[in-house]
Amino acid sequence: MAPQNLGTFCLLLLYLLGAVIAGRDFYKILGVPRSASIKDIKKAYRKLALQLHPDRNPDDPRAQEKFQDLGAAYEVLSDSEKRKQYDTYGEEGLKDGHQSSHGDIFSQLVNEERTLEVEIEPGVRDGMEYPFIGEGEPHVDGEPGDLRFRIKVVKHPIFERRGDDLYTNVTISLVESLVGFDMDITHLDGHKVHISRDKITRPGAKLWKKGEGLPNFDNNNIKGSLIITFDVDFPKEQLTEEAREGIKQLLNQASVQKVYNGLQGY
Repeated sequence: MAPQNLGTFCLLLLYLLGAVIAGRDFYKILGVPRSASIKDIKKAYRKLALQLHPDRNPDDPRAQEKFQDLGAAYEVLSDSEKRKQYDTYGEEGLKDGHQSSHGDIFSQLVNEERTLEVEIEPGVRDGMEYPFIGEGEPHVDGEPGDLRFRIKVVKHPIFERRGDDLYTNVTISLVESLVGFDMDITHLDGHKVHISRDKITRPGAKLWKKGEGLPNFDNNNIKGSLIITFDVDFPKEQLTEEAREGIKQLLNQASVQKVYNGLQGY
């Protein structure tokens, strides 16, 4: 073998040996940088666990392998001690340190009670699933299944959620609808949303407060809007003849009795 070819072969062999010793790149598998926080790691894991689950990828022959790699990556990087050892020595260092595998941990705890921590992040949507890989009942082949928590968002008495936007209604008096008003709405987290109106507010009028909705699940820096619909509380008592005449003179408004198709907007 020529010296140049021999050198190339040796370099390739060293590269392959290095790759084997180094093991899998758990950060690359989760798609996070080495500086990622535990919150970033959990979010990436939950997202990928849904995408890479073998049941969702029946045509991918490597689906099971990818899914197992994902579980292994999360098991190590979500544990501060294992992560330190991995960052220092790589995956082989975990084996040398007699770290238990994902399956070993499950087998040791089958008959034990477990407390699983579910971190509900801002912006989580109804129906989203939080998977715990390998924490379910074992399959026929002995491999542990997955435990899935499905989020059910409880209805709120004041706010209605649609996407990242929040909707609510505010009832004001007839006087307030004509002359204006100031008020505060207590938000979900307790902070006050101030409303100031110096114009006529008609029944059904809507006011958008941008940035006062819910945070977006994928990017908490983006928030939806708070949409406020106004209802007008008309007086319950009948007006006296004198009051009627006074209102007519004050408003100085001619009669408007228009019949139109309100469903089509004209």
